[in-house]
Amino acid sequence: MDISEKAAKTISKSAENIDIQKVGEIASNASKEVQKMAVGVSDKAKEGVVKSAEAVNKVMDVNGDGQVDIEDIIIMGLRIPGICISREEFLRCEFMKDYPQEIIEDAIAFNPAHAGISSEKIEKYADEVIKFERNCVSGISAALSTPGGFAMAATIPADIAQYYGYMLRVTQKLLYLYGFPEIDVTEKGKKFDTETLNILTLCLGVMYGVAGANNALKAVAKALGTGVQKQLMKKALTKGTIYPIVKSTAKWFGVRMTKEVFTGFFKHAIPVVGGVIGGGLTFMSFKPCCDKLKASLRDTLLSNPNHQVTEDENIITVETLEEIDCVEDN
Repeated sequence: MDISEKAAKTISKSAENIDIQKVGEIASNASKEVQKMAVGVSDKAKEGVVKSAEAVNKVMDVNGDGQVDIEDIIIMGLRIPGICISREEFLRCEFMKDYPQEIIEDAIAFNPAHAGISSEKIEKYADEVIKFERNCVSGISAALSTPGGFAMAATIPADIAQYYGYMLRVTQKLLYLYGFPEIDVTEKGKKFDTETLNILTLCLGVMYGVAGANNALKAVAKALGTGVQKQLMKKALTKGTIYPIVKSTAKWFGVRMTKEVFTGFFKHAIPVVGGVIGGGLTFMSFKPCCDKLKASLRDTLLSNPNHQVTEDENIITVETLEEIDCVEDN
């Protein structure tokens, strides 16, 4: 090999080394830039979610306690036109096609079971109610599926309230079919009756399987079935043994609300018939929730004379009645 060939190879090898080094540097720099861009985009996305969440929180905190909880959701739901149900009008409308006037009047004055309407018939009415409300849920705005932009803060609270509004409507109807007296859903001075809020909280707790809610609701039914006066029952619900269960149920929903509003609604989208619902609020979850409440209500002292009181339910009821006796004595 002559000197010129050696020189050429040396130069070629040097050039090759230089090119490889440069390519390595370029690739490394590009990787770092991509990482910086990714971090920047991620930070902006997080900032957008935080701002959206803060805006939603501000709109949904209707009771002004600084957080989104089940009381906020119930109040928002009850304020939607058509959600509040008149017990008399509902029962009259349901039974008018199948029963004579005297039975209907008995059902209104007392309850359907007292009027002699069979449990099988009541369950049929209950299933129709659930089916109707479930179909209504399918029409909720598809806005919940939209990626979490700041502008969505204006529509998300309305969609959440509407979804739970349907749950509140089916709850009232099931309560009345299964023997409960009318609950006060009228708003007075921008406030709703505390007893009503607590009963509805327990019902929603039953729907979602919250510990203690089922027995507490059955205890309320037993107290009402044994003739406890409404005013005294109100005290038991707002200050007595049942109240801690209401509070624990509300706390459970508080955690759920935080996850749904500040995480789920900005990340997930589940296609359903008639629209898209985000997070945990799905068309498919509505019926199972309603079925749980129906199962609880159809076996209480108000709806089933042969109801077997559970130990936990009985303890709650006994303690509640003792508290009521103390109130009467004072």
